[in-house]
Amino acid sequence: MKIIKLNKMHRGWMIGDFEPSILKTDLFEVAYLTHKKDEIWSKHYHAVATEYNLLVRGSMTVCNHKINPGEIFIIAPNEEAAPIFHEDCEVVCIKVPSLPEDKYEVF
Repeated sequence: MKIIKLNKMHRGWMIGDFEPSILKTDLFEVAYLTHKKDEIWSKHYHAVATEYNLLVRGSMTVCNHKINPGEIFIIAPNEEAAPIFHEDCEVVCIKVPSLPEDKYEVF
């Protein structure tokens, strides 16, 4: 058995086509993300990848939809998102495929 601490991963990203990772693959990415209340994220989109997200804890607004714990939200390619974190949040994110450079900020 191998044990790896999540804090050794970059911002919670643990599986994907990047380093460090516990499984290097270009098929998908997996992250356990934490966001602080009122954390600022710029508006962005992915040209190719689809994001599948589960809000585990907290509340947030994404793409003009209020998201509550236990809700899954899917962000399609080219859909612009600028999340608003109303509380401290914990999110499981799966992105398909793994394309680390496929993130574009909207100014």
